[in-house]
Amino acid sequence: MKHLLLGLSLLFLLGCSGMPKSVQPVAEFELQRYLGTWYEIARLDHSFERGLSQVTAEYSMRSDGGVRVLNRGFSEAEQRWKEAEGRAYFVGDRDKAYLKVSFFGPFYGSYVIFDLDPEYQHAYISGPSHKYLWLLSRTPQVDPEILEDFVTKAQTLGFATESLIFVEHSQPSTP
Repeated sequence: MKHLLLGLSLLFLLGCSGMPKSVQPVAEFELQRYLGTWYEIARLDHSFERGLSQVTAEYSMRSDGGVRVLNRGFSEAEQRWKEAEGRAYFVGDRDKAYLKVSFFGPFYGSYVIFDLDPEYQHAYISGPSHKYLWLLSRTPQVDPEILEDFVTKAQTLGFATESLIFVEHSQPSTP
């Protein structure tokens, strides 16, 4: 019984596909424009990216209609590149920027784009709770105004912006 409860708890925690109440996904989202490579500019700390710099996310179409997600980052401690491949699917309508993503078998977490500039150059993303937050950009650096806007909006929505990690992009971009 103890193992069953532990398993159900793990399933609940890893299978979160909700979003913070303060966050609303972007409407009129166009997946084809979002595909391609994005650079991680800022994030809240979490175990699966801890210690990584040079982080990128590459999005492409899967044959089943989902999205292939390839995350890469450089571990200074291990002096090597790490990558994880996942898959994402829309939660509801395909014109709302609300997806679920999985890197671990049947377990999914939310991927909610809550702000996106009209040219698809900068994206603000939340996970299932206020513990997950990212700023992605098509370029490895952003203007200070964009960073300020991201921090202000995220703080207004209840994210702990004082804990943001600003991702270094000074080494060679890929292995």
